[in-house]
Amino acid sequence: MTSILLAGAVGAAAAPAAAGPAKPTIVLVHGAFAQSAIWDGVIADLEKDGYPAVAAPNNLRGVASDAAAVSALVKSIHGPVVLVGHSYGGSVISAAAGDAPNVKALVFVAAFAPEIGETSGGLNAKFPGSTLGPALAPPVVLPDGTQDLYVRRERFPAQFAADVPLAKARLMAAEQRPVAAAAFDEKIRVAAWKTLPSWSIYGTKDLDIPPATMKFMALRAHSRKTVVIPGASHLPMVSHPREVAALIEAAAAGS
Repeated sequence: MTSILLAGAVGAAAAPAAAGPAKPTIVLVHGAFAQSAIWDGVIADLEKDGYPAVAAPNNLRGVASDAAAVSALVKSIHGPVVLVGHSYGGSVISAAAGDAPNVKALVFVAAFAPEIGETSGGLNAKFPGSTLGPALAPPVVLPDGTQDLYVRRERFPAQFAADVPLAKARLMAAEQRPVAAAAFDEKIRVAAWKTLPSWSIYGTKDLDIPPATMKFMALRAHSRKTVVIPGASHLPMVSHPREVAALIEAAAAGS
């Protein structure tokens, strides 16, 4: 988005320029095995361009409960919101926006955009190409009998972040947040992309969600604009923050 700097007239008689409408707040939702810090570069670009941004915590326990938490945050924000989701976070924003009337647009960043009744796991198997399953560590069984999933630390850089500097990818592997195994099998009850405009961006070298799956979902959602980044991994917001921020700004402008 091009910023225009207006130089005011010189002199005491000069009238102050009228302030333009406030820009929408950008709420960013991370996906499984990640945390809010994946948005650092994108937030820096957004705020440089005058967009307030919030990285929402995602509990990664299940779509409905995660969406309720994100929706509560969104509804606490005065004014319009552009809701952005990564990976499993795409399912979360699709559900959260259905209960947050101030959401004006959705942006899917290497993310799922499920139809009602679909699951993230089912969509991931729709087309070949995902190698996530073999990269997962044995589940961690919690005291209540549920299971948490992690990516094997030694597999994380190549699987998740192949175009991210190796030292950073290794830190992300150590800091990853687990997702409840059941979350991938939870059927979606709300698909806000059916009523809200959406934008999509993903990479050609994503090993978690097949690019063919993301192309299918973008076409089905009638994405206003779909950006495909050659060679990008499952973390385009880390490796290509400017491109991701630019698409979010386009969504904020409705272009």
